Amino acid sequence: MSVAFLWIVTPSVEISNSFGFFDSVRDGNRLLDSSMPVSRDWGSIKANKSRKQKWNPCSLGTDLKYSSVGGSGLVGGSNFPVLSSMVANPAGEMAISSEQKVYNVVLKQAALVKKQLRSSGDLDVNPDIVLPGTLSLLSEAYDRCGEVCAEYAKTFYLGTLLMTPERRRAIWAIYVWCRRTDELVDGPNASHITPTALDRWEARLDDLFQGRPFDMLDAALSDTVTKFPVDIQPFKDMVEGMRMDLKKSRYKSFDELYLYCYYVAGTVGLMSVPVMGIAPESQATTESVYNAALALGIANQLTNILRDVGEDAGRGRIYLPQDELAQAGLSDDDIFAGKVTDKWRNFMKNQIKRARMFFDEAEKGVTELSAASRWPVWASLLLYRQILDEIEANDYNNFTKRAYVSKAKKLLALPIAYTRSLIQPSRTSSLLTKA
Repeated sequence: MSVAFLWIVTPSVEISNSFGFFDSVRDGNRLLDSSMPVSRDWGSIKANKSRKQKWNPCSLGTDLKYSSVGGSGLVGGSNFPVLSSMVANPAGEMAISSEQKVYNVVLKQAALVKKQLRSSGDLDVNPDIVLPGTLSLLSEAYDRCGEVCAEYAKTFYLGTLLMTPERRRAIWAIYVWCRRTDELVDGPNASHITPTALDRWEARLDDLFQGRPFDMLDAALSDTVTKFPVDIQPFKDMVEGMRMDLKKSRYKSFDELYLYCYYVAGTVGLMSVPVMGIAPESQATTESVYNAALALGIANQLTNILRDVGEDAGRGRIYLPQDELAQAGLSDDDIFAGKVTDKWRNFMKNQIKRARMFFDEAEKGVTELSAASRWPVWASLLLYRQILDEIEANDYNNFTKRAYVSKAKKLLALPIAYTRSLIQPSRTSSLLTKA
């Protein structure tokens, strides 16, 4: 399953990298690509973390497929899609719905940002005491992340050049970590990945948040999370999404699918907003801006799912709500048969309508971002939304035809995105406003 990364538009390319822990996955041999070797001893980043460490080499070659970044079906005038905050489980007990679980993470991240705003008055980077010699190494680590972004996410990379250098480098670091995480279950070595391997990847995540990066790409993110109010939970949740891909190939309801979409794509919105920043003049609440970012993530992932139905079915996976398929008179057999019928067209119309509702909700929050961050977000939103139009143009045949946006349409969308990015936050925002 391709993972949609919030606010990142990528071409259809394949990349791969070494993660440094495949020694437990394939015959004790670490997978390394010699095309771009990076190996050296790195010191700790901060003066208060003086213990020396050795960062292992990492590299990127040309093997792994990626897609793009960026919620849930918002209904009516609600600013957050809580379809039902509590549901009853088979035992008759009350359980928190997927939407409420995600909203709890949103509240935590928003509180973290507001805490820093109260203490510093701004979201500029925190001052750091850097050990002699490490500044140039960190710069090299960030540059490496930028090279990856430039090669595999050209449109988004160009947009990041409008950001301040600190924000730009931080977004590159987040981008690369998300790509590497997705590669674990969607890349050329996916067949060798086990739950234990994901546990080790999550342990590396804990280490880098504690200032103990494993390699240079980890180091860039480790530095980023000390400078911006980024919480570890969305990163852990993305790893949890990879675990779901290892053990789950069906989703009973949209509530289950919503949680998966949050894990693998909506999380990136929560990672990115603290770096991209909210416009100082915005009247929207922090929570509502995060909700809009989350909506874009889920909108993009739902779009990926609808685009890749045939491809996923070929791997025995169906990322569509089973109960809604049944209501439409469809079954798994119909998906595997890959025949476009009137029942399928009607089903797809409803799925596309839901995805567009999420895009609509996401649009409300883009204008509230800092001015320099809006253009790449608008570009991603407009381009990815057009994939839904292409599915319709293909007469809903997403079994054998892959919907894609032509280069000409992409070029036409970019100036529109830039024009929209110039719009300032409204004094009467459609999102919830600050008290």
